[in-house]
Order: sequence, then C-alpha cells, then structure tokens
Amino acid sequence: MAASEDHDSSSEAPQPAVEEEETKTFKDLGVTDVLCEACDQLGWAKPTKIQIEAIPLALQGRDIIGLAETGSGKTGAFALPILNALLETPQRLFALVLTPTRELAFQISEQFEALGSSIGVQSAVIVGGIDSMSQSLALAKKPHIVIATPGRLIDHLENTKGFNLRALKYLVMDEADRILNMDFETEVDKILKVIPRDRKTFLFSATMTKKVQKLQRAALKNPVKCAVSSKYQTVEKLQQYYLFIPSKFKDTYLVYILNELAGNSFMIFCSTCNNTQRTALLLRNLGFTAIPLHGQMSQSKRLGSLNKFKAKARSILLATDVASRGLDIPHVDVVVNFDIPTHSKDYIHRVGRTARAGRSGKAITFVTQYDVELFQRIEHLIGKKLPVFPTQDDEVMMLTERVTEAQRFARMELREHGEKKKRKREDAGDNDDTEGALGVRNKVAGGKMKKRKGR
Repeated sequence: MAASEDHDSSSEAPQPAVEEEETKTFKDLGVTDVLCEACDQLGWAKPTKIQIEAIPLALQGRDIIGLAETGSGKTGAFALPILNALLETPQRLFALVLTPTRELAFQISEQFEALGSSIGVQSAVIVGGIDSMSQSLALAKKPHIVIATPGRLIDHLENTKGFNLRALKYLVMDEADRILNMDFETEVDKILKVIPRDRKTFLFSATMTKKVQKLQRAALKNPVKCAVSSKYQTVEKLQQYYLFIPSKFKDTYLVYILNELAGNSFMIFCSTCNNTQRTALLLRNLGFTAIPLHGQMSQSKRLGSLNKFKAKARSILLATDVASRGLDIPHVDVVVNFDIPTHSKDYIHRVGRTARAGRSGKAITFVTQYDVELFQRIEHLIGKKLPVFPTQDDEVMMLTERVTEAQRFARMELREHGEKKKRKREDAGDNDDTEGALGVRNKVAGGKMKKRKGR
C-alpha cells in the first residue's frame, strides 16, 4: 500500500507545477461559481500552491495529507472542497474541524462563514473557556460545520443529549502536529471511534512528525500527500536576524529595538505566561502600547487582546506559543523571539506570523549565553546562518536606568496582582482590597500609573 501511495503522490504532485505558469484560477481547480465569487469578494485573486495541489484531489474525493508552511492558505485548501461538497449534498453536521487552540478555531470559523455567506452556511465553535450551555444550544441547531478543540468536543459528545456525529462526512485536522503534541492523542482516538469510518479525512500540518504519521495510518484511507515544502521552511521574504546579548540586558535591548523600529507592529514571544505579563507591564510603564495574550487569561480577554491588535489599536502584542500557530494577523511587521523557543520547529511557526501571503517582514531572535545550543539547532533546522541585527551598544546602555526602574514597577504590579487574586479567592464577598491596592500604587508612583492602568 505504501508503494502505491508514493506512486500516487509522485504521479499527481508534479503535474500542477507545470501548469502553474498559466496562472490558475479557482474555477480551473473545479470550484463552483458561487464559491469562486466568494473568493473574489474575500480578495483571494488566485489560489496558493497548497490550494492548487489539494483542492482538485479533494474534489475527487481523496483523503489528503497537506504539508505546507504557515501562512500558505491551508484553511482555504480544506474549506473550499468541503463547501463545494456541501452544496452538492446539503446536510447538517456535515464536517468537523479539529484545531489545537481556541483562537485558531475562531479564525477558521470566520473563514468558513465568509466563504459560505452567500449559501447560508452555519458553523459552531466548540472550545474551552466559554460557557458550555450556549454551545449546547448552538449544537442543538445542528450547524453544517463544527470547529472544535478536542477536549471540549468530547465533553459535548458525552454530555449533550441528542448531539452525535454519526452522519459526519468530512473530518479535518488542522495543525495536526500540534494537536498531538499537546497530548490530545486520547481525545482524538475517542473522536475517531464515534464518527463514521466512511468519511473523507484531511490532515494538515506544517511539520510532519512521527505522531502525525501514526495518526495518518489510523485515520486516513489511501491518502495523497500534497507537500508544498518538504524541508522545514521559512518564507523567502522574511529577513531573519539574531542578537547575542547577556540575559540581564534582555529588557533593555527589547526597548531599544522597539524604539529603533518604531512605527511597525510587533509580536513578541515569551516562554511563560508570567514573563509575558511582566514584559507587558514593563513596556506599558515605559509608555509603549503593549498588550498580552497567554493561556492564563480568560477567553474573552484573549479575544479582546487579539481584536485590539488586529484593529491596530495596539502596536505590540506579547504572546506565549498559544499565538504562534495559525493566527492570521495581516499586519505584523516584526516578530521578536524574546525567549528563544525550546523546540526549534516552534521557531518556524513563530516567525510565520510575519511575512504572510507575499508581504515582507523581520524576525529578531534574542540569544543569551544560555541559549547558544538551541539557537544552533534552529539554524541547522532552517539550513541557513542568520546575520546579527545591527545595534549601537552605547545607545542601548543609555536606556538601562529607565528600564531598571520600569522593571521594579512591573514586579510590584505583578506582586500586587497576585495578592489581589489570592485575596479575592479567600473572601469573594469583600471588595475593599482593590482600593487598598490602588492606594499603594498612588504612593509609589505619585499617581502616574493610574492612567495607564485604565488604558
């Protein structure tokens, strides 16, 4: 079987590459007119490489493994064939899309609704952090497309009366490597048991890992591989740099870079939720419009942060790896790896937030004395040596004093925030602690920081 699969993929993959010269349209790929119009309205002029490869095969009813770098139009590659098939045989609970993060689920749902707005497609997003009662009601209306994170979906399959996926026709796993890395394996197995075997399955992933291959054997029948980038790749238009600095000056160099490249929008990746919050407070104290996004924030706050950043109300987004996958924020000009990613593959996803869909962008990675080995691994993975980002060290050192003071304030605010949380837990009915906390802040900063706190 493996031989025939290889034969399949090799016989079918080169063919589109030849015809690519005469720019293909969605119509040439076999997408119906209604959906072609929807693509025009969304401003998708021509299909991307992965779409040219995957859509015709999906329309023939084949199972697909799509390997493509982030920002290559993977969502379109599975959304269009599904909507096309839905038009031919309309039914409820038609497709299930599994994603690793909540934000990605909302984004995919937006794309489905935008593409299917003219044909009245309804989708439901089933993710954690949101009231499950309202989700149960949404599922009771039997939407066409369910977009879910595995954990919460299992919850509903077990506890929501009348909800099952026995009629499912399509299963999509987006960012499959990440779903499995987050230890959702047992959930995915459970889901595969309760959906029909007679279905079409699409597996999309930016990187092919052993776990993904194992899943492919379990879930797909005679699949075709559409690989747009076999090697781990970063986009050509991305300028990548590194900075080798002592770890105690990381904050100072960050502030220097934000000043040097002022006017751009930034996405800064930190390794922990705590560090994300601390750096956000630090930058705010220095007058930057920074906004955090991490796993300890409530779902509504996360979406709020994202939307403020998308609407350009804030120019700096600080995030943990929650945000490194799949989020399509059109206007990120610079990605800063403030903490170097421990998995070199995460580097590809992080820098994939900029230079998307043909635009250019910069990525700067901070390398401290402790990160040298990790950094060499990243260089080895992408197969190129990165240049140093040019800095004026004397200018950087002039910032030290202001940054040190801001660090002190940030630490105090974090501590206050932690105590406040603790106190809230201890006496939920008692609200006077907030004034007490504000009082401290007034004494410390002469009332300067109150304004910024309200932002």
